Amino acid sequence: MSSLSDSSPVEVHGAVDPRFEALRPAFERAFDGSSGVEQEMGAALAVRYRGEPVVDLWGGVADARDGRSWVEDTASVVFSATKGIMSLLAARLVQDGLLEYDAPVARYWPEFAASGKSHVLVRHALAHRAGLSAPRLDLTRDDLLDWNRMTAALAEQEPLWEPGSGYSYHALTHGWLVGELVRRVTGLMPGDYLRSVLTGPLGADFWLGLPESERIRLAPMTVGPSLAALTREQEEARRPGVIDWPARAMTLGAAFPPELIADGVGFNDVEVLAAEVPGAGGVGTARALAAMWSSAVVTTDGVRSLDDAVVEAATREQTSGRPVFDLPGPWPRWGMGFQLDSDARRLLTPASFGHDGAGGQVAFADPRHEIGFAFLTNRMEAGDDRRATRIVDALRDVLEG
Repeated sequence: MSSLSDSSPVEVHGAVDPRFEALRPAFERAFDGSSGVEQEMGAALAVRYRGEPVVDLWGGVADARDGRSWVEDTASVVFSATKGIMSLLAARLVQDGLLEYDAPVARYWPEFAASGKSHVLVRHALAHRAGLSAPRLDLTRDDLLDWNRMTAALAEQEPLWEPGSGYSYHALTHGWLVGELVRRVTGLMPGDYLRSVLTGPLGADFWLGLPESERIRLAPMTVGPSLAALTREQEEARRPGVIDWPARAMTLGAAFPPELIADGVGFNDVEVLAAEVPGAGGVGTARALAAMWSSAVVTTDGVRSLDDAVVEAATREQTSGRPVFDLPGPWPRWGMGFQLDSDARRLLTPASFGHDGAGGQVAFADPRHEIGFAFLTNRMEAGDDRRATRIVDALRDVLEG
C-alpha cells in the first residue's frame, strides 16, 4: 500500500501492520524541516517484530542531483552502523568457538604484537580501547583501497594511549581491526564471511564491498545544514600545530573530508564503496538491516544468527564515560563493539544493542521485545537529530503502552 498524510511533505510508500500504525506519522516527521529540505532527502524504515516484518516504509528523493525517487529497493551507505554488523560477525565467531573476547589480538594476528601491543585483547579492539583510534601518519584514499596496506599500518603503529586504560572512538580503524580478525580466523574477507553467515541465509541486500551491478540502486549522501555548520565550527576552532585526534579518526589524515562525503568523494566514491571499508562503508537497505538485527535475537526467515549466551556476553558494558581525547557529553556506551542504550543514543530499552551511523542512520536489536529495527536516510545531519529518535519513541509507546 502507499500513503500520503496531510502532515507529510513527501509521499511515503509501503506497508505497516495496524498495531504499529503510529510509526507511519513518526517516519513522515523525519522529512519535516526547512523549506526545500524534502527535495533533497530520502529515507527508509523497517521493523521486524518476533521475526516478522511489521513496518516497511520509504519515501523522498534518492538523488538530489536529478530528483530520482527513493524506491522500494534503494540502498544507502550506513556509515558506522557497519560497525554493528562487524560486531555481529565477531560475536558469531565467539559463539562458534573460533574467537575469544579475552584473548590477545596477536593470538590470531601475530604481526599486531608490534610496538607494544602484545597485551591488547580482542575486547579492547571491539570496544574502542585499543589505542589505535587514528593513524599517526596521514593515510590517503589509495591506502584505504588496499586492505593489506591498512591492516599492516595498524599492526605497526604504536598506540596513542595505554590500551585498555581508556577509550576513544575508533571511527574507521575499528573496521580493519575487527575485519582482520575475521580474515585471520576464517580465511575469508569480511564481506565473504558476512554472506556465508548472514546476508546469504537471510537473502538480505547488504554489502561490504558494493558490487558494480548494485550501484544503480545507491542513494548518494548529502550534507545537511547542521552537519555543514558543525564541521565549519570545528575547523575554525582547530589550533595550528595541535592534532585533533577525534577529527583525525574520521579523516585518517588525508583519506576523507571532514563530512566524510562530497559529490563523488569519500563515501560517495563508488571505488571506496567497492572496497571493503568495514568501519563505515557498508551499503544496504533498511529491510536487510532489520532482518539481520532481528536474527540476532529471534528466528527470522529461518535464521537465528546468535544464541542467548553470546548476546548476554557481547552486550556487557565495556566502555562508557569521558573519552581519552576529551569531547563534550553525553557519551555513548559500548559492549563488545555493540552500541548500547545511553543518553547519547536512546534505543528501545536498556537491553537493546546495535549501532548508529554518521548523519542519522540507526539499526539495532532488542531481545526484550524481539525487535529488529533500521532507519536509513541519505541526508546527513548533526547535533540534536531526532529523526530516528522520534520513531524509536513511537515504537516504545506501541510496545509498552
